[in-house]
Amino acid sequence: EVQLVESGGNLVQAGGSLRLSCTYSGFLFDDYAIGWFRQAPGKEREGVSCISGTDGTTYYADSVKGRFTISSDGAKSTVYLQMNSLKPEDTAVYFCAARYPLTVVHITKTFLLQNEYDYWGQGTQVTVSS
Repeated sequence: EVQLVESGGNLVQAGGSLRLSCTYSGFLFDDYAIGWFRQAPGKEREGVSCISGTDGTTYYADSVKGRFTISSDGAKSTVYLQMNSLKPEDTAVYFCAARYPLTVVHITKTFLLQNEYDYWGQGTQVTVSS
């Protein structure tokens, strides 16, 4: 059974940094993709970043490019989202999601869309104060 657990959300001032973690279990192989999504109050859930477990390919939403970095540590079964230069508009509940098994050779930017994923975590709150 695939399970995802997010952690690391917190209250931070604008310009600050946070690192979110998505710890996964239930993958027998590295043929997975993990995405980070966020949902602000009254808004639709949007894709932030994604990473392929097979070749490390990453994609970012334009709104976070240059500020956020996604990475994975297979030994710890964890995918991280390093968020720098945070803005009040980054305030949201952040979710990680997994596509497993990965039925494509390479992920594309479509993996920033919710419908690419089969499994979801419960979310972690990030609040950026101005």
